[in-house]
Formats: sequence, C-alpha cells, structure tokens
Amino acid sequence: MKTICQVCMHHCALEPGQTGLCRARKNMGGEIVCENYGRITSLALDPIEKKPLYDFHPGSMILSVGSYGCNLRCPFCQNHEISMADGKGLDTEQVSPEQLADLALMWKAQKRAGNIGIAYTYNEPLVGWEFVRDTARLVREYGMLNVLVTNGTASQEVLEELLPLIDAMNIDLKGFHEAYYRKLGGDLETVKAFIARAQENCHVELTTLIVPGENDSPEDMEAQAKWIAGLRPTIPLHITRFFPRYRMRDREATDVEQLYRLAGTAERYLEKVYVGNV
Repeated sequence: MKTICQVCMHHCALEPGQTGLCRARKNMGGEIVCENYGRITSLALDPIEKKPLYDFHPGSMILSVGSYGCNLRCPFCQNHEISMADGKGLDTEQVSPEQLADLALMWKAQKRAGNIGIAYTYNEPLVGWEFVRDTARLVREYGMLNVLVTNGTASQEVLEELLPLIDAMNIDLKGFHEAYYRKLGGDLETVKAFIARAQENCHVELTTLIVPGENDSPEDMEAQAKWIAGLRPTIPLHITRFFPRYRMRDREATDVEQLYRLAGTAERYLEKVYVGNV
C-alpha cells in the first residue's frame, strides 16, 4: 500500500521499499523513514559568513555538516555530487546526534577554533529533518547555536517542529516567478510561506543566485524586494553570482555590473543587500 510523505510539497506517494524524489526518504513497512539519518558526507569548520550569514555572530566559526539528498533539481547545483545522490555507493560515515554535538562542543573548547555551534547545510537538510531536530536539541543543551541553510521547500509542520531549536537560517529564494520555480522542481508559494513564518521566530537571511536569462530581470527583483520588505525591510538579502556548473554550462557567469544593478533595485526597499561571488 502506498504511503504519502508529508515533508514537502511533492507529497510523494511511495510503495513499500520505494524512495521519494529527494532520494533520502523511504517507505519501509508502510512508514516513511529518514534513510539518510546520521549518514554524513561533509564536515568542516567554516566561517559563519560562508553560509552566508553576515549579520549573525560575524567573525565566528561554525561546524558545518551535510548528508545527501534534495527535493529540488537545480541544474546549477554546486553540491550535486551529494544533493543528487541516493546514498548507494556514496562515501558516508554514520554519526549519531550525540557524537556530532560532542564534536561541536570539543571545537568550541579549542579557542583557536572558536566554534559557536552547528550549521546543517551542503545538501538540503530538511529531507532529513529528524536528524537535524535530534542533534539541535543536544546542541542547545550544550549552550551552543543551530543554523539551518535550506531551500525552504518543507512543510509548515516540519518548520514548526524545528523552529524552537533553530537560531538562524539562510534560505534560498531562487527567484520570484512561479514558472522559474517549477523549472527547478519547486514551488514559490511554499518558500514564501516558509520564509514568512521562519522570520517571526529566528534570524533569517535570504540568498538569490542570479542566473543569466532566468531570474535576472529588474522587474522580478523589484517584486521580490517589495515582498521581503513587506515582512521586514531589515531582512538581509544576498544577491550572488552564477558560474557555469553541473548541467548548466551553456552560459556565461553572471555579469558583475548586472548584479550591482539588481542590488541597487533591491536597496530601494531593503536596508541590507549584499553582493556575493564577485
């Protein structure tokens, strides 16, 4: 019998043994389980600005961790080796929430590292949100911080489970046109609802990767900036430069002058606009 996964807008109807579009959630005996739970592909101590979070504990370092799987299909994904993987034959290490939280605490104790907590990142962390929840609880108990780097395409139910545990998020706002989101396998309204709720409860910064010919019109940026300002004009927006990669090597990197023009458009409505990858 099919079971419907409720984690995101895809609502994958899975037969027993079948894995969802995200490649990380599976129907096992009629129950949807997180198959990538604790399976770590990436671990690094990063500057907080790399998330990117510019207005949240600037100058700090944070332990960044990733698994595999994603519920979008962005053709320009810089982490496609893990985000588009299904875990079979992938080099992973099984790590418990306790082990990960202990590692974060150890790197906090080393003053040269100065770790402030854990960032759940690299792939889409919310396809394995249960591991984020269980680890984040322990990190909080240790007096440390939790950061989520996400595409924001999870359900409100998942968001409400995690919000009490998350201190900051960087959320991808891929663009501001529904047709563009559909090309990426996503849904703009789901992301807008996610952002609107998240910013009520924790520090939120947004990132938009400007892809030539896709989401680089001044009109779209103006509509996006107006909408963000309607939530709070102090929400930081990172406008970042596209470089050819993965399945989108058929166009040039984003023109730097165009990035700054779009930033200028956004600055008419927002107090904090940052240009990245230039």
